[in-house]
Amino acid sequence: MQSSINMNICGLLTEKGQEVPLKSVEVDVKVKGHIATVTSVLRYVNEEKLPVEAVFVFPLPAEASLCHFSAKIANEEVVGEVQEKQKAREMYDDAISSGKRAFLLEESGESPDVFQLCVGSLPPKESAAVTLIYVIELTAEADHALRFCLPAVLNPRYGPTNIGVPSRLVPYTLSLSVVITSPIPISKVESNCSLGPLTYLNTAHTQAKVSLSPGHKFDRDVELLLYYQDAHQPTAIVEAGLKNAKPGSLMADPVVMLSLCPEFPAEVVSSCRKRGEFIFLMDQSGSMAGSSIRSARETLLLLLKSLPLGCYFNIFGFGSFFQSFFTESVEYTQETMEKAMEKVEAMEANMQGTEILKPLKHIYGQAYLPNHPRQLFVFTDGEVWNTKEILDLVRTHSLSHRCFTFGIGKGASTALITGMAKEGRGTAQFITGSDRLQLKVMQSLSFALQPSVVDISVKWTVPDGMSVITLTPPLNVLFQGQRALLYAQLTGQSSGNNEGTVTLHYSLAENPVTNQLSFCLKPSEDTGLAVHRLAARAVIQSLEKEERQSKDDSVREKVVELSVQAGVSSSFTAFISVHKGSGQPVKGPLVKRTVPVAQGSCTFSSMIILCLEDEDYLNLLGLASL
Repeated sequence: MQSSINMNICGLLTEKGQEVPLKSVEVDVKVKGHIATVTSVLRYVNEEKLPVEAVFVFPLPAEASLCHFSAKIANEEVVGEVQEKQKAREMYDDAISSGKRAFLLEESGESPDVFQLCVGSLPPKESAAVTLIYVIELTAEADHALRFCLPAVLNPRYGPTNIGVPSRLVPYTLSLSVVITSPIPISKVESNCSLGPLTYLNTAHTQAKVSLSPGHKFDRDVELLLYYQDAHQPTAIVEAGLKNAKPGSLMADPVVMLSLCPEFPAEVVSSCRKRGEFIFLMDQSGSMAGSSIRSARETLLLLLKSLPLGCYFNIFGFGSFFQSFFTESVEYTQETMEKAMEKVEAMEANMQGTEILKPLKHIYGQAYLPNHPRQLFVFTDGEVWNTKEILDLVRTHSLSHRCFTFGIGKGASTALITGMAKEGRGTAQFITGSDRLQLKVMQSLSFALQPSVVDISVKWTVPDGMSVITLTPPLNVLFQGQRALLYAQLTGQSSGNNEGTVTLHYSLAENPVTNQLSFCLKPSEDTGLAVHRLAARAVIQSLEKEERQSKDDSVREKVVELSVQAGVSSSFTAFISVHKGSGQPVKGPLVKRTVPVAQGSCTFSSMIILCLEDEDYLNLLGLASL
């Protein structure tokens, strides 16, 4: 397994042309305030006459932190442990070559929202169940709903040598149950899929459960919208650490998660609403064909109609090449708006591949308009494989260009969409249909019209005997109405006072602003460690960004150490589990069979590796042409 896996592959075939039969997916979600713990169980069967090694490539939200991996075969369970990635690969190879069953789970090197699961040498007719657990922050919508999305589709990401064949859908069912616990009452839960009734578990309506209707075919993303009463109010959760963890470590001490929603002075915000240069970058690649390009056009048209008079704008379309409506940004008038809208209505998904770097570099190289801060709006499904390179470019220009993104269609890359917005000090929206479109568009435009917040600082105040280690990277963006989650490690013991305070200072249009929140230092009884793991994820992501810029091995070592300590995934570690039962060494080579890149969407991408004798290999050469 030392060779890299082609993530563009879609579908898993046996030598009979059959797909590996994934039978079912069971998902259990436990929501705690603004975060969730998600447990997924994948069940499948090897219906081959030969041992099969399958590699599933599947999506997780970019905001997720994988924290558990286990596999059960023939009533025997093996639990994965986090190891440095190269060490984990060597352990996996050694196990397979000696006839043992092994599982390897690792993050893609190019896109952090894609994971590859190597399920080892599965005997003929054998069944297996793989359990994955991850924690995630829930994103806030324009109407204050919290959005949870379970991605069903991993679109094949564009690469320059992409060759397409028709895609296939993998037939399996999904069961989904959700339990919600909140410090404030739960109002309702909505979904794009059919749900059973919402059942409250207490009279205060702070606990509830809901399930997906039976028989759901996992052919689209499952989106849940959770509504709380007084959702804009700040909240705090203090979570106890592990008693057997290393003293003084992140996992041993309590961790606090604060949810803040800053309020800006109205007169300051209104004074900036007529300034700005708006650059719209539209994905016209082939993968946007059909409903995606229609949704993108509808979104862009709504934005064009809503721009303030006196601003400037331009529109770029991109695919394998790019072109702009105007040679340079023009003033927004009735005439220029109508001319642009006519061109937008004619935009089609006819520009081949998704190469976004070239137009981005061109836009970043343009001269600025005085007193008109540049705002970049990107519309794409995110089917690229150079995500990290794109994010590095956006980060480099983040002080002069704010970036707002719209993920178009089912399976849009969360790593690219949310990553560009985060690095570009903007916000991300996901458009999967016309429902709630206007609300999402107007929220992004409202944020873009707000002045940039600068000089952001956070001050923690705790009683004598305690201290605070800030875990959240320094905030570089704030918008009115947008929630910010802050994590901090609490060390030491309180002298008796059980209250702490966090103060948020920032400057808005040269006006100093202060927001403050007091919180209880007593840890909650729930020791699920979701807060700790999300805090560890925040630190790991910051260190990974530092390592990409500095190439410092000591930073990489810090990532590995924290990843192993917290039991969460990173770009430098992997989950490895080896079944210790008796096994016979594999005879003959491990023969790898890959499937051509698919067009359109697929549920799981995969490749197949068979344990064969040399003569069997010759008999099965026809498999490569499937």
